[in-house]
Amino acid sequence: MKKQQLDHVLGAAGRITGEKQFVIVGSQALHGKYPDLADEILRSAEVDLMVKGDVAKTEWLNVIGQFSPFHEQFGYYADPVDENTATLPKGWKGRLVHLPPGDTEGVRALCLDPHDLAIAKYVADREKDRVFTRDLARRRITTRKRLLELLVATPIDEAVRERIRSTIDSDFASPKSA
Repeated sequence: MKKQQLDHVLGAAGRITGEKQFVIVGSQALHGKYPDLADEILRSAEVDLMVKGDVAKTEWLNVIGQFSPFHEQFGYYADPVDENTATLPKGWKGRLVHLPPGDTEGVRALCLDPHDLAIAKYVADREKDRVFTRDLARRRITTRKRLLELLVATPIDEAVRERIRSTIDSDFASPKSA
């Protein structure tokens, strides 16, 4: 998804909810620090959005969600999420990144820091997440050191932490990502 498409979703989300600020918690959060990032890392057609502090209004975003007329017309959509959707390191809210301005009809967004995003993807551990975290490492968007620091601050059990630590080591083992 391109930044312009993300801006379109945000404008529509603002019209639907009356809100002027959202939090982006999925892969599209990379637009916060990297608005011109190559398309291949931002393959997904959805924007994982939540209305800051209002779960009920977040659900309203289903109007522009998957299989909606909006999705059918434009090929991308909003995916309403809440704070329990992703397992994130403690302090993640203090590391949110402002989405650069765009044609959003005055709507602003805060995006997960790429390292917080990566930790959430490591915890989820789906095939698409493993590809994504390897790509983040290869492109040097994340660093091994920072990921390991945040892993310690992530509320998960020790077996999961060990699995993630091993995956991080593997992601950074190639010469291109060291």
